[in-house]
Amino acid sequence: MSKARVVVLEVVSGNLSVTAAAETYKISRQHIYRLLARYRTGGLEALEPRSRRPASNPRRISDEVIAAIVHMREHLVAEGLDAGPVTLQAHLARQGLLVPSTSTIRRILHHHGLITPQPRKRPRSSYHRFAAEQPNECWQSDFTHGTLADGTDTEILNWLDDHSRYLLSCTAHHRVAGPDVVATFTATTDEFGLPAATLTDNGSVYTSRFTGGHNDFERLLAALGITQKNGHPGHPQTQGKIERFHQTLKRWLSARPHPQTVAELQDLLDDFRTVYNTQRAHRAHPGNITPPQAYLARPKATPTAQPDAVIRLRTDVVDQFGKLTLRHASRLHHLGIGRAHTGTPVLILIAATTVTIISKTGHHVIASHHIDPDHNYWPNKQKNPGTNRGNL
Repeated sequence: MSKARVVVLEVVSGNLSVTAAAETYKISRQHIYRLLARYRTGGLEALEPRSRRPASNPRRISDEVIAAIVHMREHLVAEGLDAGPVTLQAHLARQGLLVPSTSTIRRILHHHGLITPQPRKRPRSSYHRFAAEQPNECWQSDFTHGTLADGTDTEILNWLDDHSRYLLSCTAHHRVAGPDVVATFTATTDEFGLPAATLTDNGSVYTSRFTGGHNDFERLLAALGITQKNGHPGHPQTQGKIERFHQTLKRWLSARPHPQTVAELQDLLDDFRTVYNTQRAHRAHPGNITPPQAYLARPKATPTAQPDAVIRLRTDVVDQFGKLTLRHASRLHHLGIGRAHTGTPVLILIAATTVTIISKTGHHVIASHHIDPDHNYWPNKQKNPGTNRGNL
């Protein structure tokens, strides 16, 4: 029997007065009177200890918000999208609902069995994050693998702005080759301008520094005055942003049926690019803004000026004699390209001392010329003009 019941029964039976009971059982007279009042209205059952929990809690999360969190989590996971607490906060705000803290959302997800504990996972606070200060200050590029319905392996080439995480380009290929890198890069620069630098791994489609010489992508960057950066071999953390992006991309693709063709895969990638860029806030940005919003929020960086930086760009078509004409310093000059390239549309990069010709169909360098104001004809300095169709 509880002390409260003993005290009340002693007083009610007349064995002890209230004062004597207070002295005997070391409790206050006021509390004994409260116990007697509860006994008169509710009997002995009313003497049991009462919860001190408030009758209401203004900070309690409503059932509506809890249901929305659970539903959104399940929906986003099924769609192959990020569904962490920060992402859920953004969705709740968009729906005009109360936005709990990330720790509260995490507790709700744990309670409903929607989080798999990862005790060995490194805490995010231990990471040192590095990001470019401006849009176009650095573009990261890499490719990953995709699978068609019949099991055929494909490759997906991506260009990602380091500052904003804006997915600038996402294209499907049977196999990514050097011309594909040049083609997607030039198409992306047409839409977003030139970056100040690029960051990639040491794949042969990006650099020939370990095999000798230079490939077309390296020549193009040098001609445009763009700094080329390559990660250390065996250290993918240098390209951590695009490596992490590939996880997001693959999770999204795995939530959908495998496409039948590369063209169908490209349609999926176009949809993904829209979702990634416009329908989700990126955790890297404060204020829950999307990558395009971050990309447009600051002035764009431009290539660092170099002595041989591009002065102007123009397009043309190689004539029937395998030549191009170019006006330089008010004088017309003829550029030898090679009859094998007759009719080829080209991009002409005119720099301070050189002119570089890039095929717009093969997307590789087909000619280079030294600017010589004293001669009308400028020969092609490229080795084996007209015969080398691959990386030079």
